[in-house]
Amino acid sequence: MTRLAGKTAFITGAARGQGRAHAVRLAEEGANIVAIDICGDVASTRYAGATAEDLAHTAELVEAVGGKILTAHVDVRNSRELDQAVEKGCQTFGSIDIVSVNAGIAGYGPAVELPEDDWQEMIDINLTGAWKTVRAVAPSMIAAGKGGSIVLTSSAAGMIAFPNLAHYTAAKHGLIGLMKVLAVELAPKRIRVNVICPSHVDTPMIQNPAVYELFTGGIKGATADQAAVAMKSMHALPISWVDAEDISNALLWLASDEARYVTGVVLPVDGGLTSPFKVPHET
Repeated sequence: MTRLAGKTAFITGAARGQGRAHAVRLAEEGANIVAIDICGDVASTRYAGATAEDLAHTAELVEAVGGKILTAHVDVRNSRELDQAVEKGCQTFGSIDIVSVNAGIAGYGPAVELPEDDWQEMIDINLTGAWKTVRAVAPSMIAAGKGGSIVLTSSAAGMIAFPNLAHYTAAKHGLIGLMKVLAVELAPKRIRVNVICPSHVDTPMIQNPAVYELFTGGIKGATADQAAVAMKSMHALPISWVDAEDISNALLWLASDEARYVTGVVLPVDGGLTSPFKVPHET
């Protein structure tokens, strides 16, 4: 279990959900972890944000599997905070080899009815924040001269249209375009850049009343069970959502030497949600 021995991973949005799962999985394979998160609510979202306690628990879980971890409260919209976290990570562990650009938010509403502030906050965090993260970390990777792996977390919504998610869908499509350019620009430095496109993931971003209402067509007070039925109908495999660990395993492969010649790739982990042909589920 040492595919990443001697490497350091920089993970955004690491306080809970996918980011926490990524930190633990990469630590299990020997990576040092630099885990950052805003640890607070975001104005345009309809669910509670992660907390300082959540990030501290991520650290506990990483240490429980024998990993070393550095944490920091960082808003990916703030380049100064990102630069400070990168500098401290390099001082602590020597260099950064892997970047998981995972931080993101979700919001809902018809495109022509979205408040301008909601649109802007979505783009600022999910797209511009991703670019700022890469801009903060990549120079240290180039200077180290060891190559590396950068993985952006997009979404199935980065590949197809999702009604009532215009700003989210636009940002996630943008991440794929950003990845393609970065993959070309950073290839001469042996830094690989790829995208993972998850389906719905069993995290607080999905498991909340606003999402249940959205995916059941606006049913007030919709339950998780009702949403699960609706989400299952969207997949080719008979599932409603995937686990965070499923995305972590894809990240691990892309970050490892097993994928040493893989760059510029969009990797769906979506249960067939983006497949053009769906198969009927067994009853």
